[in-house]
Amino acid sequence: METVRFIVHYGMHFLVPGAIAYLFFKENWKKVWLIFILTMLIDVDHILATPLFDANRCSINFHPLHTYYAIAIYVALLLPKKTRIVAIALLYHILTDYIDCFWIK
Repeated sequence: METVRFIVHYGMHFLVPGAIAYLFFKENWKKVWLIFILTMLIDVDHILATPLFDANRCSINFHPLHTYYAIAIYVALLLPKKTRIVAIALLYHILTDYIDCFWIK
């Protein structure tokens, strides 16, 4: 089951964004995919946790950049056209981490 969880989680972080970028942003799909990948930098907040990694910890509302306050900012970033793709990528990242929370024992 852990292997399935790993494949689903990292597939959603790397492969699905490529498909989203290609399907919805055909002319700039490589740039959009790169933006999706770069938004994984919000995981830098994991270095503040002890232990650094815990497979049975839900990131949502635990790590600073995964809190409901941060999510509200990501939603607000949907409004300006210049930040919309970044906002979509950040919210997709949060959704991926949220789905991962269902695997917790």
